[in-house]
Amino acid sequence: MTTFYITTAIDYVNSKPHVGHAYEKIISDVLARWHRLLGEDVYFLTGTDENAQKNAQAAQEAKIDTKTFVDKNSLAFKHLCDALAISYDDFIKTTEKRHVQVAQQIFEELSKKGDIYKGMYEGLYCYGCEAYYNEKDLVDGKCPEHNKAPTWIKQESYFFKISKYEKQVLKLVKSKNFILPESKRNEIVQRLETDGLKDLCVSRYGAEWGIEVPFDKKHKIFVWIDALVNYISALGYPDQKNYKKFWPANVHVVGKGINWFHSVIWPCILFSIGAKQPQTILVHGYLTAEGKKISKSLGNVIDPLTLIQTYGVDALRYFLIREIPFSQDGDYSEASLKARLNNELNNDLGNLVSRVLTLAEKNFKEIKKVPVDKTLSAAFDLQKIKDIVDSYELHNALSEIWTFVHAVNRYINEKKLWECKGDDLHQQIYTLLECLRVLGIVLYPFIPGAADKINQQLGVKLGTFKDCSFGKVASYKVKKGANLFTKV
Repeated sequence: MTTFYITTAIDYVNSKPHVGHAYEKIISDVLARWHRLLGEDVYFLTGTDENAQKNAQAAQEAKIDTKTFVDKNSLAFKHLCDALAISYDDFIKTTEKRHVQVAQQIFEELSKKGDIYKGMYEGLYCYGCEAYYNEKDLVDGKCPEHNKAPTWIKQESYFFKISKYEKQVLKLVKSKNFILPESKRNEIVQRLETDGLKDLCVSRYGAEWGIEVPFDKKHKIFVWIDALVNYISALGYPDQKNYKKFWPANVHVVGKGINWFHSVIWPCILFSIGAKQPQTILVHGYLTAEGKKISKSLGNVIDPLTLIQTYGVDALRYFLIREIPFSQDGDYSEASLKARLNNELNNDLGNLVSRVLTLAEKNFKEIKKVPVDKTLSAAFDLQKIKDIVDSYELHNALSEIWTFVHAVNRYINEKKLWECKGDDLHQQIYTLLECLRVLGIVLYPFIPGAADKINQQLGVKLGTFKDCSFGKVASYKVKKGANLFTKV
């Protein structure tokens, strides 16, 4: 069986999750569910990044023990995943023993390879990014991600010889589909060709929180070595069956702010330890609010749990995928969320399901299989939708599915089904029920709750893409339930 391994970035737990975290999780979940419908053996990993210095700083400000603090906030991220119906197979915490052991093992491997040496680091450091900056990378003297001036630090550190892998990384980055979209690949290529690779500081001297360098307890492993390793520590690197089965990853889904770490530093680690490279780094844009990035540091956080309670999880999932072209930033607007819920989910899809099932229940106790009306079956193009998803244009995939939703609604109106009777009505109702069944399959990755409700009312189980042909069900005994969505 074909395998598919997909990961999200792991989240800092210095404060509660916001709608930007929800966006990345939903993208990844859509892809995981999609590949399960393809019949693939999917492993979907998410989790929390708990060893960062800014987690310790946040705990200190809250006057709470660091471990207690990160455990509490990690639960908030796990709760968000559950509230969003994220179908993860594993949720890793980087304070777990299984991760700490692998992180230390890999640091040892880098050292034994001759790629780690001790030196003195002096330069600019952003605590928000947990990253080092050159002057030219700043905007008006401030970190471009957090709009704060970085701190000048000087300390003893261990360094990783990433300069050794410059040519290999550049070749990898230039390869087709390693970084998507192409605009994000071009950014990394330009930076590599302009600046080259300078050895990376990979330890923090005297830090109280974090994973110890295995051969020097005065140092803690730099978070961007520790964090990246989660993608293989969760699989049981190097010997466990999941690592052998699922690595290399098919897709790492990450925000554009951490593209460099995943597209350059992570490959350097993998080159050094002799492991295979991931197939694709899939880079998404930011959610913005009034044109500004939504982030904890900027104080314009939108709570996704509040949105779920107000509008429902399917409405939030649908809105974030449909509203935001994958490779671009998208501006969050509650008015747009309401409009898509009312017009597309409620009026287009919800009313369609209600109309068809009302007609079916009113006119037939059982709707047996008859030849479908090819007017509608010809309007559904599964291969086109698959091709769009393969190019990661999830917003366009939903648009194509809605083209079919509109075609089915138009069919009902043009045929004036409420006036039809006998065999004609029987054929038309059977055809429409098959349309709803197929919609229940292709919508499942995007709005799984609504898809489940469609299947329940049709009296069928969720199919796979192999079941997306028309005329599969021998007979229907439908039972209309509550409306799929509530208008606001």
